[in-house]
Amino acid sequence: MSQWLNNVIDDAKGVDDFLAPMRQQSLSKLQTEGWPHARSEEWRFTPISSLKERMSSASQTALSYDVPQIDGLDSIDIVFVDGLLQTDINQLSLPNGLSVCSIHDAINNASNSVREQISALFGHVKPSRHIFGLVNDALCEQGVYIALDDNCHVDTPLRIVNIATKDCDAHTRVLVNIGNHSGLKVIEHGVGSSASFTTAFAEYVIGKEAKLEHYRFAFFTAAAKQVGGSHFSLQESANLNSTFVSYGSDLSRIDVDIIHAGQHAKAKMNAIYLLAEGEIFDMHSTIEHAVPNGTTQENARGIIGDRARAVFSGRIHIHRDAQKTLAELNNRNLLLSRRAIINTKPELEIYADDVQCAHGATVAEIEEQALYYLMSRGIKRSKALVMLNFGFIQELVNAINNEPIKQWLLPMLNERFASMEVK
Repeated sequence: MSQWLNNVIDDAKGVDDFLAPMRQQSLSKLQTEGWPHARSEEWRFTPISSLKERMSSASQTALSYDVPQIDGLDSIDIVFVDGLLQTDINQLSLPNGLSVCSIHDAINNASNSVREQISALFGHVKPSRHIFGLVNDALCEQGVYIALDDNCHVDTPLRIVNIATKDCDAHTRVLVNIGNHSGLKVIEHGVGSSASFTTAFAEYVIGKEAKLEHYRFAFFTAAAKQVGGSHFSLQESANLNSTFVSYGSDLSRIDVDIIHAGQHAKAKMNAIYLLAEGEIFDMHSTIEHAVPNGTTQENARGIIGDRARAVFSGRIHIHRDAQKTLAELNNRNLLLSRRAIINTKPELEIYADDVQCAHGATVAEIEEQALYYLMSRGIKRSKALVMLNFGFIQELVNAINNEPIKQWLLPMLNERFASMEVK
C-alpha cells in the first residue's frame, strides 16, 4: 500500500452523502486490492511510483486562470479549476430539454428525484477495475450531472473544462444521460502544466436512437499528472462518434470503455496522441459487444518523441450472444527516435461465430527518403518533419465533424510537432 493511497482511504472514510453506498463499495475494493504491483497488467508499462509517496491534498480556493478559447466555437462552458467548480450553473442559458446540475449542489440541497438520477448513473458505466476510478468514486464531490430529455437535439456543444494551476489533487466527475431519439455534443477539455494530480472521469448513457458527438482533449503537459476515463453505454440503435487528442506529461493515462448494451448501436472512436521528449502517455480501451448487430470502428495513431514512452492497449470483446457484430481496431505509431518506446497490444476476444472483426498495429520511423525529398526542395528540416508528422494523422483530423474545432487544432498540432523535433 502506498502512503498516498492510505491518505486517500483515510479521507474517503469521512465522506458521507447520498452517494455513500457507491462510495463504500469503491472504498472497500481499494482497501482489498491496494496499490498496483509491478507485474499488474493494467500498469505494467506505465510507472506510477511518483504517486506512491505523494501527499494527498485538495484545493480550497482557485487561483486566477485563463479559460482556453476555441475560436469560432459557440459552446456552453462549465469550468473547473484545481477540482473546484467556477461556473454558476444557475446562470447558464440552456436550450429546452437540457438540464445541468452540480454534484456539489446535489450533495447539499438537491431534490430526491435529482439525487436518484445521479445515483442511478454514478459508477454504473465505468467498470470497477480502474483503481483511480475507484479513488474518484470515493472522493469526488465536484462534477456535473447533465440530462437531455427524449426527442431533443442540441446543436450547441457543452464544454467541460478542467484547469490545473497548482500542486494539489483534484477529482471531478461528469455524468451524462441522453434521452431516446435525442442528440448532444460534449467536449471534455483538460489543460495544465504545473505539478498536480487530476482524476477526471465521465460516464455517458446514450439512449435509444440517440446520438453523441464527443471530444476529449487531454492537454496536460510537463509536471502535470492526469488519470481519467470516458465511459459509454449505448442503447438500441445509439450512435457514438468520439475523438481523443492527447499530449504526454509526467504521467498521462486515459481509459475508454464502450458498452454495446442495445442492438444495432454504432461506435466510432478516433484517438491521436503526441508525446514530446521524455513524456509518458497510456491509453487503454475496451469495447464490449454484449448484444447482436453492433458496429465498432476504432483508430488510434501516436507520434512518440525522443525518450518518450507510449502505451496503447485496445481490446474488443465479442460476447457469445453478439452475433452479426462488425468490429475493427487499428493502432499505428510513428517513432521520432530509436530511444522512443511504444508498447502496443490490440486484442480480439471472440465468443460468437457469425462476426466480422479485424485488428492490427504498426510501428514505424520517419522515412529518411521522404525527409530528404522535402529538404532537397528547400524545405527546412523542422518544417519537413511537421509536414510528415501531420500527414501521418491527417486522416483522423479530417474526420472531425466540427469545423471550428478542426481549425483550432491545426495550428496547435503544428506547434506541438515543432516542439517534438529530435535535435
